[in-house]
Amino acid sequence: MVPTGTYGSWPSPIDADLAASHDGHPEYVGVIGDEVWWTAPRPAEGGRRALMRRRADGGEESVLPAPWNVRSRVIEYGGQPWAGAERETGGPLVVFVHFADQRLYAYEPDVPGAEPRPLTPVSAVGGGLRWVDPQLCMDRGAAGEVWCVLEEFTGADPTDVRRVIVAVPLDGSAAGDRAAVRELSDGAHRFVTGPQVSPDGRRVAWIAWDHPRMPWDGTEVILADIDAEDGTFRAPSRLAGEVDEAVAQVDWTADGQLLFAGDRSGWWNLYRADPRGETVAASLCSRPEEFGGPLWKIGLRWFHPLDNGLVAVIHGSGTTALGILDPEMGEVVDSAGPWTEWAPTLAVHGDRVVGVAASPRSAYEVMELDTGTGHTRVIGSAHDDPVDPAFYPEPQIRVFTGPDGRDTHAHIYPPHNPGHIAPADELPPYVIWAHGGPTGRAPLVLDLEIAYFTSRGIGVAEVNYGGSAGYGREYRDRLREQWGVVDVEDCAAVAVALAEEGTADPRRLAVRGGSAGGWTAAASLTATDVYACGTVMYPILDLAAWATGETHDFESRYLESLVGPLAAYPDRYRDRSPAHQAERITAPFLLLQGLDDVICPPVQCERFLERMAGRGIPHAYIAFEGEGHGFRRAETVARALEAELSLYAQVFGIDRDDVRRLEFTK
Repeated sequence: MVPTGTYGSWPSPIDADLAASHDGHPEYVGVIGDEVWWTAPRPAEGGRRALMRRRADGGEESVLPAPWNVRSRVIEYGGQPWAGAERETGGPLVVFVHFADQRLYAYEPDVPGAEPRPLTPVSAVGGGLRWVDPQLCMDRGAAGEVWCVLEEFTGADPTDVRRVIVAVPLDGSAAGDRAAVRELSDGAHRFVTGPQVSPDGRRVAWIAWDHPRMPWDGTEVILADIDAEDGTFRAPSRLAGEVDEAVAQVDWTADGQLLFAGDRSGWWNLYRADPRGETVAASLCSRPEEFGGPLWKIGLRWFHPLDNGLVAVIHGSGTTALGILDPEMGEVVDSAGPWTEWAPTLAVHGDRVVGVAASPRSAYEVMELDTGTGHTRVIGSAHDDPVDPAFYPEPQIRVFTGPDGRDTHAHIYPPHNPGHIAPADELPPYVIWAHGGPTGRAPLVLDLEIAYFTSRGIGVAEVNYGGSAGYGREYRDRLREQWGVVDVEDCAAVAVALAEEGTADPRRLAVRGGSAGGWTAAASLTATDVYACGTVMYPILDLAAWATGETHDFESRYLESLVGPLAAYPDRYRDRSPAHQAERITAPFLLLQGLDDVICPPVQCERFLERMAGRGIPHAYIAFEGEGHGFRRAETVARALEAELSLYAQVFGIDRDDVRRLEFTK
């Protein structure tokens, strides 16, 4: 007979250390010769990103030991941090960005005794010199070059910065000489992606945009000629994209056609452009689905042309699939399998497509699709069940009705534990999870942090509130000037609906989020009385301060679309900010913050806590040294999970003696 225990009190083999050890997932796949390469998280090694290779014989290994950390900081969120090629003499040459100093390095791992050698200099100005989205051009210059994006700080402020496409010599001559880095683009735009060179080497395309737009608001495809003498980009012109059309990716086909993913139809669909810049063809596959996504990192890929004229595409609405598009027929054939989320990274090797995918029963893995046979298999970072899969939650895809009758998408994870059931007359507590971004999305995948709670008897509801990506531009635009309103209302609507239908205990509802989700969680505590408590992680709490110097350049004008111009709506900035509405908070909360966070800096939390002091509301603040925006170290993630569980145990009246008690301040 299955034991009976109150919700939230069930024992679980998924402890905080286990959940933390599986934090993060593989990214940035590529092919060098016959090998597949990618980056992978190492939470137990200080949260570094390791560079991995899968040899032709199937062996998988880390290319560089700790403390090498393959991760870029361009626009703070980074992007494609490495590129590689097969040397004529045999063996791979790889260039990569090392997180600690942000320099580009070259490395030949198969050369005995070889060590990474720096290719770029350092700078003491502001945030220094940073690099992202490298492309190896072995036939350029005396010894080959790396073409990439340079982010160069020109002063001490976060917005004292310029970005330009450059050529870095592979011979190391620029390692101590900024003047040896040649600028290829004209620096006419604030933001640029890496260069995509045409198959004949004569033309180049990239994506650009300027403040106050974010890349999901409007971007431009820039097309230019490549000077045969020095490689600089001549006569750049806009080929596609507008202020109100967001192009997420651009690439060339083998026969010299230009493809791009744009949302002119209201959905990110795939288009073919005339490389002469005269006309743009209709969508290659017109569907109410996304064939692209928000460009939060430089170098993300949702499609990849194959040499035979077909195109590998990641597409879907809410969830995503990997398919092969026939551009002439406008038809897509999807790969078979259980995967519900394909990360925006793709590589092609002959008739094989490499990507990263996950499902509700498996974490992200490196996958390979054989387009000839249609067979998909795991080739790297293979999922290995650390516990009996019976402890994993079974998600439900739901659509709720919010204010004004609008649809709100959510994934519901009911409490689940094969060894325990709750009393028949008890309803479970639920935590509403608000994702970051806010132009982001909660993917439908196995997450041991969710299982940490559901296996103990606490339900989780991930809400893709209005403004989330993955459901078309109209859904994204619901949040325009409504941040702190629509997101708060949609999360509350899901919570109330779960309570009204008898799924959740209305007295034991919580809200939780990080970054923009931290804003939504904190704003929810000030604007509603739905929640008994909340967990707020590395949040935005003071809109006016965040808009006037307390964040990085990439998002420094983001609030103009999310809230409205500060000069026009100062009251709106004040009235929606939790830091200015602290007196409205009556529920206990946990606040978690990284002390090295430059996106949502600790000062936001500190001012908020000053206003909460002495109000008699139980709250706890835990700040983590060495952590930035989003926690990466295993010990941090574990401590945060345990503190969150203790919050719920104390507020919801759950008896647990297996977790460190969180101490509150009032």
